[in-house]
Amino acid sequence: VDAGGRLLLPGLVDCHTHALYAGDRMAEHVLKMQGMSYAEIAKAGGGIVSTVQAVRAASEQQLVEQTLPRLEALRAEGVTTVEIKSGYGLDLDNELKMLRAIRALPRHIAMDVVPTFIGAHAAPKGTTREDYLELVLERMLPAVAEERLADTVDIYVEHIAFDLHDLERLAERAAKLGLKLRAHTGQLSDMGATRRAAELGALSCDHLEFMGEADAAAMAAHGTVAVLLPATFYFLKETHKPPLELLRRHGVPLAVATDLNPGTAPVASLLTAMHMAGLLFGLTPAEVLAGATRNAARALGRQGKIGALAPGHDADFCLWDLPAPEFLCYQLGGLKPSHIFFKGKRT
Repeated sequence: VDAGGRLLLPGLVDCHTHALYAGDRMAEHVLKMQGMSYAEIAKAGGGIVSTVQAVRAASEQQLVEQTLPRLEALRAEGVTTVEIKSGYGLDLDNELKMLRAIRALPRHIAMDVVPTFIGAHAAPKGTTREDYLELVLERMLPAVAEERLADTVDIYVEHIAFDLHDLERLAERAAKLGLKLRAHTGQLSDMGATRRAAELGALSCDHLEFMGEADAAAMAAHGTVAVLLPATFYFLKETHKPPLELLRRHGVPLAVATDLNPGTAPVASLLTAMHMAGLLFGLTPAEVLAGATRNAARALGRQGKIGALAPGHDADFCLWDLPAPEFLCYQLGGLKPSHIFFKGKRT
């Protein structure tokens, strides 16, 4: 390929999204703008539970159709791999419906789509957290593994969701079924989940606004990636930032993702999240680029396959009419690659 003097970069990797959903949560956004917190909205019956109703009412095909425009927006900015989580079904049939829809997306768009099962996202109305987790462990996980609908499981560990014991039980059950672990930790509080998830072999811990020295040391010791989600931080108007210097001091690999979802990050732009990672969190341009390529690939367990320009990797790359990679952290909006190659073919 004659690049014509353009900048050559690996295809970008958005390693944490909830991009497959139905409906929207605009009304909640108005409440947030009026000062209500995410935790207050969730306790009042909003948050994840409100999206569950819309997803349950949608067919698999409708979920695919509503998600494709969001993926096209990512693809147009140079994203060649996107991870998408379930977690808005919260029962066996609807979680499997979501994962089947996620699996169907690559038939409609030239992107790698990596499915993650996060049945342990929230307990649905009408059941206790304990009873619902039993359903996740005993029925959902085996069904996901049997149909090979996901290679990775996730869990939201927070005072409004699941706890450390739930994390340990999920990790044990997933390991027996051959599924890898990821975890949402430290978003609203420090429950010790980051350290525990790393000790349990998690590929990544994501959010991490609240964490301490022991957490960072455990992540470094176990090779766990820190996935930073600045668009969520921005959208929720948070003020407590991830401890970047602590993560750097321990040598924890840093990834950057959109967290694209209807409630806390309706941001279908990895370039925007990358820009925010620099201005809001203080990542250097080199850290930002690594965070959306090789470290994002590592968070998915796909290092050596995507996220880098190297022999043996998939030929996912983009050409940019830019003077240097740092330009991606400088201009906000209006940037798109001139050429996108996926699996060696121009798209």
